[in-house]
Amino acid sequence: MINPSFPVCATVAVLSLSVAKVRADAPVSIESLLHEMVDRDAVARFPQRDFRLKQQSSYNRASRTPDEPEGWFTNKDFNRRPGDRNFLRIEENDGKKEWVLMDHDGAGAIVRTWMPWLRQLKPGSDITMRIYLDGSDEPALEGNMLGMFDGSGVIPHPFAHSSLRSAVNFFPIPYAKSCKVTTDKMPFFFQFTFREYAEGTPVKTFTMEDFEAAKGLTERTGEALLNPAATGAGNPLGFGAVLAAGEEKSVALPVGEAAVREVSVKLGDYSDPNLTRQVVLKMEFDGRETVWCPIGDFFGSGIGLNPVQGWYRTVAEDGTMSCRWVMPYRQGGKVSLLNLSDKAVEAELAVKTGDWTWDERSMYFHAGWRGQYPVPTRPFSDWNYVTLKGKGVYVGDTLTIMNPVEQWWGEGDEKIWVDGEDFPSIFGTGTEDYYAYSWGGRSTDFYEHPFHAQPFSHKYNKLNRKTGNEKNTMGFSVETRSRALDTMPFGSSLQLDMEVWSGTDCDMGYQVGAYWYGFADTTSNRKPEPVEVLNVPPLPVAMSGEETPKTK
Repeated sequence: MINPSFPVCATVAVLSLSVAKVRADAPVSIESLLHEMVDRDAVARFPQRDFRLKQQSSYNRASRTPDEPEGWFTNKDFNRRPGDRNFLRIEENDGKKEWVLMDHDGAGAIVRTWMPWLRQLKPGSDITMRIYLDGSDEPALEGNMLGMFDGSGVIPHPFAHSSLRSAVNFFPIPYAKSCKVTTDKMPFFFQFTFREYAEGTPVKTFTMEDFEAAKGLTERTGEALLNPAATGAGNPLGFGAVLAAGEEKSVALPVGEAAVREVSVKLGDYSDPNLTRQVVLKMEFDGRETVWCPIGDFFGSGIGLNPVQGWYRTVAEDGTMSCRWVMPYRQGGKVSLLNLSDKAVEAELAVKTGDWTWDERSMYFHAGWRGQYPVPTRPFSDWNYVTLKGKGVYVGDTLTIMNPVEQWWGEGDEKIWVDGEDFPSIFGTGTEDYYAYSWGGRSTDFYEHPFHAQPFSHKYNKLNRKTGNEKNTMGFSVETRSRALDTMPFGSSLQLDMEVWSGTDCDMGYQVGAYWYGFADTTSNRKPEPVEVLNVPPLPVAMSGEETPKTK
């Protein structure tokens, strides 16, 4: 039997920001957004300052409507030739051209930027980027398109960082009236994700003076992101048991208003990677089941045990999987483990709760799962992660793909519709770009960041060692993303689709865990799928070094 006193969080002690929280009536600012970035309680309440997440990217403008499949699945998301127009426009000022990548009127804040290296194997850019705020003719930020946001420039790590062959930034850039981003040469791929605040929201526009004044808070926030720990959590409740095949065991939560602040699970044996899919975490709050998700997809490990650390979840080397989402309730509930495998499983579950004051903005935490095998890659299609009805906030997902061929498994764009809009307000440039890296066919290494990671990819499988094929992505790959400032509030609906867009006509396996908050009447199309959980995609024959499987 596993030691029942197993650690429930494989992280260091909590790092206090040592600064009083910003007043609720204060304007949105660098300071308020940095506090919000590490305030897990705030994510469990619908935003007091209402906003919608938007994105302007280099998606292919031939994609207009799903009713026109030829255009909808066009994926030339770059600008390489003179005729390419995957940007907004070209302006000419004092005889100099500027390519406009983002142009937003109204109060907002840039909360995520992504752009890849201009070549697959090495960085390099002589392109200057400028960010103009509130109609000013002088840029608030100016610098190399990649260097500004890869952690080597003015924005520090871990907010700005070099991911796998890309520059990614999460440092907030608020503005009161408008934001325009330009380059002095034709750009390549790009994404600018920003909050669009409700009219009348007071915002203090980013300045370098305010940026310098916030350096102490910036440093403390960065330290907190890199050293995550649950806050306000009491002593653990839980069990250590052997779950027979088909058995479910539960922990009752304390009665009355409270919040789950940490959940940890540990299995006794991870030698069978399918167990992280076949052992399911279930949660019930106030009489409603809101979580039904295999543990691997819930904690970000995907198929098998793949150690990784993020702001919300940690998968430790010793097999402990823990999460730190805050999950409030009013009366009570329970947390359960269900063993759907055909073998007995040693398992431990620990749940820590803490105080919570329920108000009209408090929401229930949800996690749903979808799995499908086979998923045909022809004709091209959109694969739905989740469709939500009602009001809530989307906060993350973990995607696991089984690819049966050597060529890269992805190229598809995320398409996210919010509140019944005619065209998705989030239209991306590639599956790997959504998970904050780039050049997916080559970027098969492990990487992690507080808000995204690739915990597992079959780069070093037997076939790769045999052929020396760096671009082989055959087998399973796991991608995960959680959201802080780039959460997606919705007032009536949200639909998140990902393109199934492989370069090969073949059958793949898809599974996703999706996470969101919602009110009591918020519903989703994700229901328990015990039959599909057992339909595990088989490894390709060639993973054992045998003949490569034939494509269609």
